[in-house]
Amino acid sequence: MFKRLKTEAAIIMERDPAARSVWEVIFFYAGFKAVRMYRKAHKHYLKGRYLRARRIAERARRKTGVEIHPGAKIGKGLFIDHGAGVVIGETCEIGDFCTLYQGVTLGGTGKDTGKRHPTLGDHVMVGAGASILGPFTVGDHAKIAAGAVVLAEVPPHGTAVGVPARVVKVAGKPADELDQIRMPDPVAQELCRLRQRIEQLEKQR
Repeated sequence: MFKRLKTEAAIIMERDPAARSVWEVIFFYAGFKAVRMYRKAHKHYLKGRYLRARRIAERARRKTGVEIHPGAKIGKGLFIDHGAGVVIGETCEIGDFCTLYQGVTLGGTGKDTGKRHPTLGDHVMVGAGASILGPFTVGDHAKIAAGAVVLAEVPPHGTAVGVPARVVKVAGKPADELDQIRMPDPVAQELCRLRQRIEQLEKQR
């Protein structure tokens, strides 16, 4: 178990330039402590010991400011940076090597039953204060901007920004329907058409 802790702490250290040692991560990182306590609570949850699982989860919330329901499914290498105000719902699923910053909510809308919370693929990054609400998937390597409110699926390698969030990039390239940089300028197009018409009329003289 200690070897696994060191391995996960080393993974976090590689992704956080502020970390000076593996020991600093293990002993002082709130997000690391929260995930460690979640894993203990999750084992009890899977065995039907729901009250014991929730007791551990509540203690983790008080100590770290991170609230993870013991029923959530979390892969390896999750990095919760700073941690304060992070909420992860019961039916949430998180893949491997994801990063969540402070104030992130992986929650529900209150309108769904059964699977109510989002599924994050591998290597997903969710910026500070972002909310992902509902039972849909955020694809592998996707990025959610700080403060975004995501209410619909995000494709793999997609970047979502805004309230409500829109996908503005996929695999580093602007999404066609949202490409405001390369979007045709209707005024410029009309001026070009008029200029061409004037040139044609001048040639007819």
